[in-house]
Amino acid sequence: MAEFSEANPVGIAIIGAGAVSDYHHVPGIRIDPRARLAAVCDTSEALLEQRKNEWGIESVTSDYQEVCSDPDVDAVIIATPNCTHRSIALAAAENGKHVMCEKPLGLNAGEVRDMYHAARDAGVVHMTAFTYRFAPSMRYMRHLAQTGRLGELRHFRSQRFLDLPETSWGWRQYKDQAGAGDLFDMTIHRIDFGVDLMGPIERVCGAVARFASRDRTEDGQQCSPSEVDDWSSLIGEFAGGAVGVWEGTTLAKGYGFDGFGHEWAEINGSERSAVYRLHEPNKIWLGKTGQDLAPVDVPEEFLKPEGSPRDPNEGAPATVFRYDLVWEFVTAIVEHREAIPTFYDGLRAQIVADAVLDSHQRHTWIDIAEEPR
Repeated sequence: MAEFSEANPVGIAIIGAGAVSDYHHVPGIRIDPRARLAAVCDTSEALLEQRKNEWGIESVTSDYQEVCSDPDVDAVIIATPNCTHRSIALAAAENGKHVMCEKPLGLNAGEVRDMYHAARDAGVVHMTAFTYRFAPSMRYMRHLAQTGRLGELRHFRSQRFLDLPETSWGWRQYKDQAGAGDLFDMTIHRIDFGVDLMGPIERVCGAVARFASRDRTEDGQQCSPSEVDDWSSLIGEFAGGAVGVWEGTTLAKGYGFDGFGHEWAEINGSERSAVYRLHEPNKIWLGKTGQDLAPVDVPEEFLKPEGSPRDPNEGAPATVFRYDLVWEFVTAIVEHREAIPTFYDGLRAQIVADAVLDSHQRHTWIDIAEEPR
């Protein structure tokens, strides 16, 4: 098993050179001296040429198999359309590459289960890019929940409201490429929140809806209309006895917030309530009987994971915490341990998201079986 350090950094290949990789994966690699950008893969030759200049990388290709078999590559980050995740992850695992993948991991739980089993059986580090787990206020909320500071956990509540243009989403609006819309793109993050904070979900009922046809591109060209949801919701019952409510939409007019949108995740405990908000991730809202909810600063020790090279005092707070995603991936590789969250966590969230679609179609509650490891 390879040993990595600053003298022998982890060679990471980016597969999918779009906005997400440019926004936080590549910056995360750049600030970690234990990591280096080893290769870039994308189906767009024009984008590859652009990234060669912007990212200062010479090793580029449009063939992910070439990346997965490259001896100079130790790990891959998958940031491609959802329908491609399974095949790339299986190729990475087969070639002994550690792998982090954007969410949703696949088009359905069956695909995700294949990915998890392949990575697990190959003994490689596997990680789901549930970025918001790394927000300081979310990390602190988890601490409060797990240490009993909130009392008995009773309610979980999540809202994710975005004000996006009603033009085409490209591949993201077709079921055979995306699986679902807001449910798989945004609400699945919040399903993971709930499980991480409150424990396993035992049953759900849910619904999805589509309001925007998205049959025009930004420049006015006609395209095939959207097939996926732009609003999603669910009610869940946790194994520990608590309940949860989730709602997400991309059509909440006036909820721009500098592009970050409205994010509200809340726990109501028997002693206190706690609230996380994305656009101010270095604060948490706390309240109890006789003391209304009010913002307090997240304690310094929760502003970043111990050992992260990121300076929490630099950059936009709602952006820079995302760099810790790569830090966790690299640390798990260096320390020969599981990355958190794993593909197993991605699978558990996917099972719940699939159940929401099933519930909507059948108009009934769906039981969630605990997935064996």
